Amino acid sequence: MMKFMIKRSAMGSICMCHFILPLTIAVVATLGDNTAESYWLLKIKSELVDPLGALRNWSPTTHFCSWNGITCEVDQAHVVGLNLSGSGISGSIPGEFSHLIYLQALDLSSNNLTGSIPSELGQLQSLRTLLLYSNYLSSNIPGEIGSLSKLQILRLGDNSLAGEIPPSIGNLNDLTVLGVANCNLSGSIPVEVGNLKNLVSLDLQMNNLSGFIPKEIQGCQELQNFAASNNMLEGEIPSSMGSLISLRILNLANNTLSGSIPTSLSLLSNLTYLNLLGNKLNGEIPSELNSLSQLQKLDLSRNNLSGSLTLLSVNLQNLETMVLSDNALTGIPYNFCLRGSKLQQLFLARNKLSGRFPLGILNCSSIQQVDLSDNSFEGELPSNLDKLQNLTDLMLNNNSFIGSLPSSIGNISSLRSLFLFGNSFTGKIPVEIGRLKRLNTIYLYDNQMSGPIPRELTNCTSLTGIDFFGNHFYGPIPETIGKLKDLTVLHLRQNDLSGPIPPSMGYCKRLQLLALADNKLSGSIPPTFSYLSQLRTITLYNNSFQGPLPDSLSLLRNLKIINFSNNKFSGNIFPLTGSNSLTVLDLTNNSFSGSIPSILANSGDLTRLRLANNYLTGTIPSELGLLTKLNFLDLSFNNLSGHVPPQLSNCKKIEHLLLNNNRLSGQMLPWLGSLQELGELDLSFNNFHGRVPAELGGCSKLLKLSLHHNNLSGEIPLEIGNLTSLNVFNLQRNSLSGHIPSTIQQCSKLYELRLSENFLSGIIPVGLGAVTELQVILDLSRNLFSGEIPSSLGNLMKLERLDLSFNHLQGQVPPSLGQLTSLHVLNLSNNHLHGLIPSTFSGFPPSSFLNNDHLCGPPLALCSEATRMKLSNSQVAAIIVAIVLTSTVICLVLLYIMLRIWCNWKKVAVSSEDSGMVEQKTRNGEYWNMNSPELFSSPDIQISAAPCICNLKIDASARDNTLVR
Repeated sequence: MMKFMIKRSAMGSICMCHFILPLTIAVVATLGDNTAESYWLLKIKSELVDPLGALRNWSPTTHFCSWNGITCEVDQAHVVGLNLSGSGISGSIPGEFSHLIYLQALDLSSNNLTGSIPSELGQLQSLRTLLLYSNYLSSNIPGEIGSLSKLQILRLGDNSLAGEIPPSIGNLNDLTVLGVANCNLSGSIPVEVGNLKNLVSLDLQMNNLSGFIPKEIQGCQELQNFAASNNMLEGEIPSSMGSLISLRILNLANNTLSGSIPTSLSLLSNLTYLNLLGNKLNGEIPSELNSLSQLQKLDLSRNNLSGSLTLLSVNLQNLETMVLSDNALTGIPYNFCLRGSKLQQLFLARNKLSGRFPLGILNCSSIQQVDLSDNSFEGELPSNLDKLQNLTDLMLNNNSFIGSLPSSIGNISSLRSLFLFGNSFTGKIPVEIGRLKRLNTIYLYDNQMSGPIPRELTNCTSLTGIDFFGNHFYGPIPETIGKLKDLTVLHLRQNDLSGPIPPSMGYCKRLQLLALADNKLSGSIPPTFSYLSQLRTITLYNNSFQGPLPDSLSLLRNLKIINFSNNKFSGNIFPLTGSNSLTVLDLTNNSFSGSIPSILANSGDLTRLRLANNYLTGTIPSELGLLTKLNFLDLSFNNLSGHVPPQLSNCKKIEHLLLNNNRLSGQMLPWLGSLQELGELDLSFNNFHGRVPAELGGCSKLLKLSLHHNNLSGEIPLEIGNLTSLNVFNLQRNSLSGHIPSTIQQCSKLYELRLSENFLSGIIPVGLGAVTELQVILDLSRNLFSGEIPSSLGNLMKLERLDLSFNHLQGQVPPSLGQLTSLHVLNLSNNHLHGLIPSTFSGFPPSSFLNNDHLCGPPLALCSEATRMKLSNSQVAAIIVAIVLTSTVICLVLLYIMLRIWCNWKKVAVSSEDSGMVEQKTRNGEYWNMNSPELFSSPDIQISAAPCICNLKIDASARDNTLVR
């Protein structure tokens, strides 16, 4: 509304000014003032928006030299200065400024001006100062600026300009200050800058300038301040910069400059500030920089500098701050500091420094801050550490220091921060630490320290942060902890502390984080906790706390994170619902009872709600559907009943939904398919019925699906194949029927599949062998599967457990299963399998194969010949065909031989009759041909010596008949 009124006021002013301008000129003429400058000033006023009334007294009825912001010549003839800085004016800069030809200074900085810088300003030939910084100006810097030949100060910083720095800037021979920081400028630094012989300050920071620093910069011999940090400058620092002997400040931080630091910088004898951080400089730090006797602040951090530190504070006598962190430095000289050093801050974090604590630092008597963190220092701390009497901050974290803390540390009375975490310190906290009245932060976490927390620590009444996580401190929390009135962080997790929480802790009224988890604490929460009104995080998990929660906890309105899991708390959980700012509530594994409070829905930022393993009863509140940021809901292992409220379908960000081991009932939930972020769904051990929802196929991120031990029926939907990320699929102990869907092979990341104790039938799909990530178990037992075990299961090389028992499987155990070298549990019992067990299964117990038809071989009895020859149906059919064919061939051969014998016999008879030389021998009425050469020489008759063919019995009548023929 205010902006609208201002705009209407501005438009009204513009219209009114156009109406009264002729009248204004007449009035001004009557008063005898310089009508031209007055006219243009009023014209400028008409084009600006002035919500704060800075131009209110710009009126034709008064002399313009009395107007706000105007400076005139001594004789009040002309305007020479206009200062409207910080006046709140907006709109575009009027081009009419160009008519104020006597103007020497124009300051429109720190306003809300928009639009471009008018090129007409280039006509102000008398202008010496132009200040337009801190506005919302856009577009390019006009090249006409280069026409302002008398300009000395040009400051355009903190605008939204674009384009390059115009080369015409090099025409401003009198320019002493050029400030274009934070203007979104691009391109390179123009070489014409080298023409600015009188330039004292050049500020190019926070732009998008690229390219090299021009060597022509050496022409700026009067330059004292050169700041070009936070750009994209590249290449080496030009050695020509060493000729800028007037330079006091050099800031080239956060570019991509490379190469080594030029030794010529040591010639900058007036340099007080050198900042080259955040580049890609390499090599060693030149020892020549020791000659910079006026240097006060040096920052070479976040580069690739290496070698030993060659800078000595004894030479850099005025050096107060040395920042060399995030390099690859390897050593500190023993004579780093000598008497007279002014060094106050030394930062060497994240280098490659090693060895013992550098004793040379102990000679830096004026030093206040030492940061040697994230290096490889080792050994014990020096016992005379208290030589650093001015030390305020000691940061030795993330090294390999050992031993106990020296008691002399209690003599450094100025110490405020002590960061020793991430080392291997042992022993106790020295009681002398209680002398440090100014100590506000002590972080000792991730060490091997032990002993009790000394009561004397609570004498450090300035403490705001204590973190002793991950040590071996034991004993009680000091009863006097309540003396630390300013304490905001108390982190004592993962120690061996015991006993109750001291009631005085409730008097640490500024406490925001309280972490007492993973200890041996016991007792109940003291009622004084109601005073901790600023508490945001409280973690007490993995202790032995017990009893009901005090009702006064409901007064803690700022709580965000509560984790009381794995304790023995009892009673209801209502005292923890006083805050509407909860993001995490974890009460898992306690003995809470009663119902789930619907008021939890008031914490709209709740992301994790875990109430598992308690004795909660009643139904799941439908109001939980209002928790649209919820990603973890675990209500498992309780006594909840009723239906799952469909309002939970509004929790679209939920990733883990665990409702297992309750008494929930109703149809299986088709709306679950709308939870696209769902990664874990466990509804097992409930009383759900109906079909497995096909909609679950839409949960493409699902990793675990457990619906076992319910009353589900019907078939497994084909859409299960859409769950290509699924790792665990468990439907056992239901009443499912039908076949395993062939789409199961699309679940290629499955490593656990349990479908046992259902009524599934048909054959085991061959495609199951393509799920080669199966590892934990494949359990299809106690179903109605038939047919043979597919040999493709031999592809499951990672499988550890296979259970196909209690089905109707037939045929042999496929030899390919013998390839499952990872298998250590196998059960094929209670089927109709037969034949030889693969030899690689001989190590399994006999129970793995019992109650089949005719399985044999180790670990069962050895196979008999008959058992060995027991073949599959296809093999039997093949053998029968082979036998029939072979028998047919043999019969045909025998028939052929018999025919040959008959023919030969007939020849013998005819030949005997013709020769008349047959000798006959009669025996018992039988007549034999004894001399027929054909009979004895014929191979056919010799071959046919079988009894049924050779005994050719011929009686007398037969012979007579034969002779007659």
